[in-house]
Amino acid sequence: MALRHSILLGIFMGMTAASSGAAELVPPGNRSAEQPPVPGASTRRTGAGRTTFEAKYAKVYQLLKNDAALRVKIREAAAAYGIAPIHILGAIVGEHTYNVDAYDHLQTYYVKAVSYLKSSFSFSHAGESLEAFLERPQFAGCEEEKGSYEVWSCREKVWDTVFRGRRIDGQRFPDDRFSAVFFQPFYAGQTFGIGQLNPLTALQMTDFVNEVSGLEKLDYRDPQRVYRTIMNPDITLAYVAATLRKSIDAYADIAGFDISRNPGITATLYNLGNAETRAAKLAAENHLRRKQGRAPRLPTENYYGWLVNEKLEELEALIAES
Repeated sequence: MALRHSILLGIFMGMTAASSGAAELVPPGNRSAEQPPVPGASTRRTGAGRTTFEAKYAKVYQLLKNDAALRVKIREAAAAYGIAPIHILGAIVGEHTYNVDAYDHLQTYYVKAVSYLKSSFSFSHAGESLEAFLERPQFAGCEEEKGSYEVWSCREKVWDTVFRGRRIDGQRFPDDRFSAVFFQPFYAGQTFGIGQLNPLTALQMTDFVNEVSGLEKLDYRDPQRVYRTIMNPDITLAYVAATLRKSIDAYADIAGFDISRNPGITATLYNLGNAETRAAKLAAENHLRRKQGRAPRLPTENYYGWLVNEKLEELEALIAES
């Protein structure tokens, strides 16, 4: 299955390279004149907190404005991964506007990070540990993959195509994301730090982050350290930057688009995940459009990325502050 996925990506990459050459720059700004609809879950969560999206945006903006040290950390992480700082800022702003409220002070994130080290929990589902689950024969092919990104992406695809919403060996598995079923041991809506990073994403990026930043590699059998990593601003920003870098590279290599000048698009991908799969679908669609004599479709922002582009001028000014 992993091999088949790699072959498909190679075909899409070949299509793009043959038809468009160098990656086409996606211009700044939104493609949509009005903000796309915000999902009901985000609206209900915000309403339940007796707040508004505008108030949540103002809160995270103020946190960033009041913390010059955090802005320095963002710029340093961006430089290490070769991206503009606005991409990291956009991801943080989007997450705290539409998913969770920002804490008033950065110190709270550090306190939360330490608390996870003292907690007793595991990655598991219905009494089966993740370690035991991954020993099932359906995942055997993933062991042939090289690198944490490839291995965990393969495992996620196996979950989606084999287990998700299906009955296997007499057991019914939830129709939900791999990360939600096995990687959220506390409760729905739990927070994942300043970048709202998913534990599965952190595990995917750990080799890349180790290579670039020299941080110790994560191990899913040590969930406390995984959570501490995504809660600690000094560590998690590297993972946020790595995730954004992967999205930019995927769209250039697979879909033939340079999205490095459009933080609304990178924020959208940070929100949605699965950048490679989305890039491959766009490449396939545009291959067909070219055959029909139609112009290719540019990557389009969702409601989350739309806000980042809409607020771009003030966010750019914020990240430029000393």
